[in-house]
Amino acid sequence: MTGQLGFRDTICALASGLPPSAIAIIRISGPAVQAFAERHLSAGLPPPRLATLTRIEDSSGNTLDQAVALYFPGPKSYTGEDILELNLHGGPAVIDAVLSTLLATQGVRLAEAGEFTRRAFETGKIDLTESEAVADLIAADTAGQRSLALDQLGGSLSVAYETWRKKLIAILALIEVAIDFPDEADAPDYTDAPVLAQIEALTADLAAALDDDGIGERIRDGFRIALIGAPNAGKSSLLNRLAGRDAAIVTDVPGTTRDPIEVQLSLAGQRVWLVDTAGLRQSNDAIEAAGMDRAKRAAAEADLTVLVVDKREGTVPAEVDAEEIDLVVLNKSDLDGQAASLSPDVSRETLALSARTGDGIDALVAALSERIKRRVAVAPAPLITRHRHRVGLSTAQQHLGAAASALTNRLGAEFAAEDLRRAITELSALMGDIDVEEVLSAVFSEFCIGK
Repeated sequence: MTGQLGFRDTICALASGLPPSAIAIIRISGPAVQAFAERHLSAGLPPPRLATLTRIEDSSGNTLDQAVALYFPGPKSYTGEDILELNLHGGPAVIDAVLSTLLATQGVRLAEAGEFTRRAFETGKIDLTESEAVADLIAADTAGQRSLALDQLGGSLSVAYETWRKKLIAILALIEVAIDFPDEADAPDYTDAPVLAQIEALTADLAAALDDDGIGERIRDGFRIALIGAPNAGKSSLLNRLAGRDAAIVTDVPGTTRDPIEVQLSLAGQRVWLVDTAGLRQSNDAIEAAGMDRAKRAAAEADLTVLVVDKREGTVPAEVDAEEIDLVVLNKSDLDGQAASLSPDVSRETLALSARTGDGIDALVAALSERIKRRVAVAPAPLITRHRHRVGLSTAQQHLGAAASALTNRLGAEFAAEDLRRAITELSALMGDIDVEEVLSAVFSEFCIGK
C-alpha cells in the first residue's frame, strides 16, 4: 500500500462470499480501472452507475465469463477513486480466471485487508469512526449490533467528537488571543471564570459519555450471563436447553464441569454469551477448587448472574455472593415433591422450570431479555464501542482537568493552552484527523479482504 494519493496501485479482491455461489462480485479500485475495462470488457468502459452486460476476456480475447459490470467514477465512489465491480457467475474457475487476468494487468494487485475502506478514509469519504462502523456492520449478527453499527456509520460518534473538538478550539482561541495580544483593544474579553465554566461543561459531557456502563462494547461484543449454583443443580442441562444443543457434558457425577463453558445466543436482539460454571461447594480437590475460583470470577464479571437451584433441595452454596444474583431458577420442576425453601434466603425474582422438559424456559428467556432491554434503554448517546475510544476520551478528560487546574491555581494561561491542545489532539485522533499509522493499521486489519 502506497502512502501517496494519486500514485498508488490499483487493487482488486473478491468482495462477496467464498465460492461456489450464484453470483460473485470482484471489486477493482484505482487508476488502472479504465484501461482494464477498455481492454478486457467487450462492452468497454460502462456508463457511470449503469449495469452493463458484457463479456470478460483474457489478453488473447478468450471469453472468461459473461457478467454485469458497474462503473463508479471517482470521486463519487466508495473509495473516492474509479471503481469497477464485476458481477460474475460464482464458480471457482470463473473467479480464478478473472482475478488472474486482473493481476496480469500492470499496476494491479490484490487488496490487503480493509484496504478499500482505508482508501475511503484516506480520500475523506469517511472518518475513522465510520470506518470502524463498516467493519462492525459486516460482522453484525444481531439486530442490536446492526443498529449500533448503522448509527455510528451515520455519524453519531463523529458528530459528538467534532462538536467537542470545535468547542475546545474556540476555548483555546480565547486563551491564545489573551496570551499573544494581551494589550490589544479589539481582542475578545478574557477572564478565567467563563473559560473555566466552558471547560467544566465539556468535562461533564465527556464524563457522561464515559459513564455508560460499557453498553456500547456490550452490544458489540456481547452481554455475559453466568449460571452458578451447587453441583448437579442442572446448570449444564439449562445451558444445553437454551443453546439448543449438547454444548456441555451432563452427568450425575458432581463436579463434572470444571472450566467455564460458553455458548453464544441472541436475546432481545443482542448478542449474549451464556456461561456454564463449575458447581460451588466445599471441596479439598485442588482441580475442583480451581474450577470454582473460575466460576466465582465468571459471576463477578458477568452482566447478569443466574443462580440455579435444585428445587427439591433449595441449597444456595455458601460461596455464592447474594449481591451478585440477578435471578433465581428453581430447576427440576418436573420432579415430584414440594419446592424446598432457599437456604440461605436470596431475595430475587424466582422462576420454576425444568431444563429436562423445557417447561418454563420461555419465561426465563423473557426475564433475561427484559433485563437486557432495560440495560440498553438507559444507555446515553453516543455509545462508545471500542476500547480505543474509551482511552482517548479518558485522556482528553484528564487534559481538560489539568487545564482547569492551571486556570484555577493561577499557573498561567500558557499551561492551560497546552493541555487544551493535547485534548484536541486526542479527539482528532479518534476521528483519524492526524496521522497515527499504528492506530490505522490496527483498525483496518480487522476487515475482510474485499472491504
